[in-house]
Amino acid sequence: MNKVYPSAAAALDGIVHDGQLMAVGGFGLCGIPEALIDALQASGKKDLTVISNNAGVDGFGLGKLLATRQIKKMISSYVGENKEFERQYLSGELELEFTPQGTLAEKLRAGGAGIPAFFTKTGVGTIVAEGKELREFDGETYVMERSLVPEVSLVKAFRADKSGNLQFRRTARNFNPNVAMAGRITVVEVEEIVETGAIDPDQVHLPGIFVHRIVLNTTPEKRIEQRTVRKA
Repeated sequence: MNKVYPSAAAALDGIVHDGQLMAVGGFGLCGIPEALIDALQASGKKDLTVISNNAGVDGFGLGKLLATRQIKKMISSYVGENKEFERQYLSGELELEFTPQGTLAEKLRAGGAGIPAFFTKTGVGTIVAEGKELREFDGETYVMERSLVPEVSLVKAFRADKSGNLQFRRTARNFNPNVAMAGRITVVEVEEIVETGAIDPDQVHLPGIFVHRIVLNTTPEKRIEQRTVRKA
C-alpha cells in the first residue's frame, strides 16, 4: 500500500467533506501541518468541527480557516493570541467547547486506544462538569469524559518512512501523536521521507499502523508565535 501522496491537496482528496469532525495537531504555531491546513482551506469545505489545542493566530495556521468561516465549532483548551477566534466566539458566530488541556490530550489518546470514556478530577465543581456523569472513587469525586475519534486527523511530523513510521522533532511533538492515534484516517505532513527500515525501530515515536497518508513539505515556514530576546 502506497501511503505517499504527491501533494497536500491529493492527500485530502476524497476524505474531507462539509460538517466533518477533524483533529489538527500542533500547539500554537509549533508543529502544525501548514501545507495540509492550506489545502483544507483551498478545498472550501465548511461547517467543520475542529479539535485542536487552539486555533493558531490571525491569518496563519487554523486562523486561516476561521477567516474564511470554514470552522463552525472548535474543541480547544485555549483561545490565546487569535483575535478573530475571540471575536467570533464572543459574538456567537463560533461554537466553542472549552476542555482542560490535559483532558483534551487524554480524550484523543483514549480515542486512539479504543477507550470510549474515562474519569478525571479535572473540572469537578466547574462548568466543565455540567451535564456530565459524576462518580465517587475512594472518597473523591470524578467527572466522566468521552473520548474523541475524529473522522480525519491532520498531523505534522519531522520524518516518516514509506510505511508511515514517524519521528517528531522536540517540542513539535506536542499533541501530534495523540491526534494521529485518534483519527479514523490520519494524514501526516513531513519534512523528510525515507525508505522503510531506515529509521531505527527504537527511534520510532509513532508506528505506521496509525498513518494512512503522507505528504512531503520540505520547506514549512515554521513561523514563531512570539519571540522574546534580551537587549544587546
